[in-house]
Amino acid sequence: MITAHRITAPAELQQAFAIREKVFVEGQNVPRELEHDAHDQAGATHYLAQAADGTPCGAARWRRTEGGVKLERFAVLEEYRNQQVGSAILKAVLRDVQAMHPEATVYLNAQLRAVPFYERHGFEKVGEQFTEADIQHYKMEWRNAAAAGL
Repeated sequence: MITAHRITAPAELQQAFAIREKVFVEGQNVPRELEHDAHDQAGATHYLAQAADGTPCGAARWRRTEGGVKLERFAVLEEYRNQQVGSAILKAVLRDVQAMHPEATVYLNAQLRAVPFYERHGFEKVGEQFTEADIQHYKMEWRNAAAAGL
């Protein structure tokens, strides 16, 4: 069983950063200075997913922006993909965001290959495809809480 929760301990935050480093910097060649930014230390709320044995296997964060609440840095270790880790993290994030900021527009920039995942969870593409860190993305907004299983 996969669980996901808001990070409250510094050690868990370091585990989340390690997951993101492995997925984005090592796995997708995103420059470290783009992946790890000022929002990591101030302004963002971070999440950690753990496998049944307690092994950290996924991470994410969200933050308030002028455009609403932006979900970011969703990362799942390769050996845990297709095991509902992404869904567990996304549901934990959306539950908290919905409880804390029910009026806010919730959006994210989804990598092209992740668009179907987010569509299954109630997000819709907004605008044209764009490139960020040499990876194709779409901006997506959350429109359907029922699709997310909330």
